[in-house]
Amino acid sequence: MAKTLWLLRHGDAEGHGRGPDFERRLTERGEHQSRAAGRALSRLGVTFELVFASPRVRARDTARIACVELRIEPILHEPLGGDFGADAAAELIAATSEDGSLMLVGHEPDMSGLVATLTGGYVAMKKGGLAAIRLAGVRGELVLLLRPREIELLAGG
Repeated sequence: MAKTLWLLRHGDAEGHGRGPDFERRLTERGEHQSRAAGRALSRLGVTFELVFASPRVRARDTARIACVELRIEPILHEPLGGDFGADAAAELIAATSEDGSLMLVGHEPDMSGLVATLTGGYVAMKKGGLAAIRLAGVRGELVLLLRPREIELLAGG
């Protein structure tokens, strides 16, 4: 087995200009996307050693809601708040066992940037979207990319 890095982009959130960006909250749709992500991951049998989330309200709440179904408590990680790259991810990946899984909950363009850096593949991470990268050293293979609608189907609703 290999380590697997899962990336979850925060769910749909309030628009820009409704207060400080840091405090933008999930919409009802974003909360639904977050619950669906947790249910889908649970139905797939995915378990995580660690889940790290951006402290920005929309990502923090996405992680909290998704992790209820996964029975794990997310850890707020300040660097995930923005400009999070492969070097920062490598530190968190190193804390995961050789065949373990880790999830990061954050923002664009950081999530798709990680996919590109680790796999060479360019993707667009939709709000509420999910990606999985099987890691081999400092490189990886994109093994899953799901849009919110596909996640909802996996979640059973």
